[in-house]
Amino acid sequence: MSSLTVGAAQARVTRIVVDEVTPLTGEQRGYEQLRGRAFGELDPKDSHNAVITDLKLGAEADGLVRYETNWVITRPVDRERASGFLWHDVPNRGGEVRLQSGEFAAGDIGLRSGWQADNAGNTGVPRTRPEAALNHYVRVPIARVDGKPVTGAVMARVVNRSGPDSQPLMVQGNPMPYLPVSLDTSRATLTIHTKETVDGRITTAGTVDPKDWAFARCDRGQPFPGTPIDIDPSHAPSNLPIHVCLRGGFEADKVYQLVYTAGNAYVLGVGMAAFRDVGAFFRYAKADDTGTPNPIAGQVRGSAIRGVSQSGNMVRQFLFMGLNQDEAGRQVHDGAWAIIAGRRVAANARWAQPDGVLELFQMGSEGPQWWVDWADKARGLPAKGLLTRCTESKTCPKVFEHFGAAEVYALKLSLAWVGSSADVDIPLAPNVRRYYVASSPHGGGAGGFRHAAESSSFSCPGNNFGQAGLAPNPLPHRELRNVLSAAMRDWVLKGTSPPPSRYPTLARRELVDPTREAMGFPRGVPGVPERVFLPENFVFPVFDYDWGPGFDRVEASGVPDQMPPRIKRVLPTKVPRVDSDGNEIGGVPTVLSMAPLGTYLGWNITADGIHAGQVCNYAGGYVPFARTLAEREASGDPRLSLEERYRDHAGYVAAVKAAAEKALAEGFLLSADRDRLIDEADKSEIFH
Repeated sequence: MSSLTVGAAQARVTRIVVDEVTPLTGEQRGYEQLRGRAFGELDPKDSHNAVITDLKLGAEADGLVRYETNWVITRPVDRERASGFLWHDVPNRGGEVRLQSGEFAAGDIGLRSGWQADNAGNTGVPRTRPEAALNHYVRVPIARVDGKPVTGAVMARVVNRSGPDSQPLMVQGNPMPYLPVSLDTSRATLTIHTKETVDGRITTAGTVDPKDWAFARCDRGQPFPGTPIDIDPSHAPSNLPIHVCLRGGFEADKVYQLVYTAGNAYVLGVGMAAFRDVGAFFRYAKADDTGTPNPIAGQVRGSAIRGVSQSGNMVRQFLFMGLNQDEAGRQVHDGAWAIIAGRRVAANARWAQPDGVLELFQMGSEGPQWWVDWADKARGLPAKGLLTRCTESKTCPKVFEHFGAAEVYALKLSLAWVGSSADVDIPLAPNVRRYYVASSPHGGGAGGFRHAAESSSFSCPGNNFGQAGLAPNPLPHRELRNVLSAAMRDWVLKGTSPPPSRYPTLARRELVDPTREAMGFPRGVPGVPERVFLPENFVFPVFDYDWGPGFDRVEASGVPDQMPPRIKRVLPTKVPRVDSDGNEIGGVPTVLSMAPLGTYLGWNITADGIHAGQVCNYAGGYVPFARTLAEREASGDPRLSLEERYRDHAGYVAAVKAAAEKALAEGFLLSADRDRLIDEADKSEIFH
């Protein structure tokens, strides 16, 4: 019997449990929500699982790897109103996900399930029913050799923190998941950085004497060395986050970088395969091995995997790993939608940190980030793409991806467009559509027609980067998401072609070097200092890291055994060109950008801390136009005022109407959204 046959027969979701059924209300009236758990098996000998790092090291005595994950289904109570379309949504860091209003109206089915195996609480202890109703999780084994957990070096950082209290080791707001094997600080290294530039130049103040810090809590006036932390992995999540106590306390203008030995290496790729198997079960199975029926059996005619930001990066990694084919050889999803996600999540290497957001020394830009097979010239890697495996197995879905400007400036998006040498437009595969929302923030802004800037008192996203210096960018993605939601359903179920791709390219001279001069960014825009455009402050580039010989640079898998990694080179990047207002050109038509009230930036400026003056991670900014010519001249603003552009309220409403009609005609706005936007503009206080 071949390994493929064994895998198809044994490795799958074997049991589901339905823990609760809840009728929904409001706009979700007529729907019900089912919450439950799924239990499954993977065969390390099955070729469909060969891509998973350390899979054999997680096997039980019978040779199989087992997992548990929770799931939520949102379905119409009346099957007659069901569309037959299933959205398999990828939770972001375990959080809840819900269908959009148009999807409820259409009768779509929602499914979400766990995939991130390092979420706090992955203790190896069986879950109970109340726990299944919490955030999404997947419980996977840790890697062991001869029954003992493998160990290795990991790195964590304390950024923009100050005071005498101990500080937690965090990754994008979640606890660092890997516990030290020892509290002996002489077996770890704590280094102080006094300066870090966005292009990777670091100034250090040496290492901290092991006697001057501890893995301990020393808050609420408790003196150093505090109370030692609990490093028993079976006690998670109650013993997370890991705290570090420093004699004399922490300073906000320094970074504290810690390398230590950990021992709970989760087999992260099992979580990715669990997501595959749950999707396949609810699409294809009639019942589990015990006879429990699939609650949506026979109701799915088409499906799509979908994720936002971190979970959108998971969608790209899912496809790259070939996981859209299940162990029975079936295509799991017909569509895939990666939203504001331009890279692959780090979820298939030992000690990887899926919560990372491409800050310094974080994985995520390794290997191909583009769809077609393409040589990675600058890094000297062979031609490969996100769709290589599914192309070979003939299981590629129809793909949407859409982004905003924040992904360019802080999340290193241009690598996916122009490659590691940044000298040519990489073509899209025939089944991929790409949409770029020019000048927009990460995930889109709040929308609306308000000229006055909202308070700029908000934190830069990421690992405590400091406060933002400019007001938040309001440019929305809402209208495009409504269009693409309907378009994906129709593309899968009816074969209706979606809107054509729309994004900036080198060929049209819409992508340029990240300098003020090349971009054409105007001088004298209030609140935008000249120094932000310096190479050491502006645009996070891609680093070509050396993670050591155990790491596969194409697959981003294996074992990174050099920590922190060495920066081999800084790869070139490109950004969109801007108009005389500083707003980007290229991309899909959006009403607020075509009838602007100010300059909408995909970047912001860090106001304080060690990164002061640098781009504020992936926050967006907004600088309103002057109201009148007199105000503009008084401030020296080079941009035309509202008065010069629109004259009065009626003139602005007319501009919004013209923009909405243009976006509708080009297929990037629904008629209901057109009417709503025109009404909002008419009721706005612009010029009042």
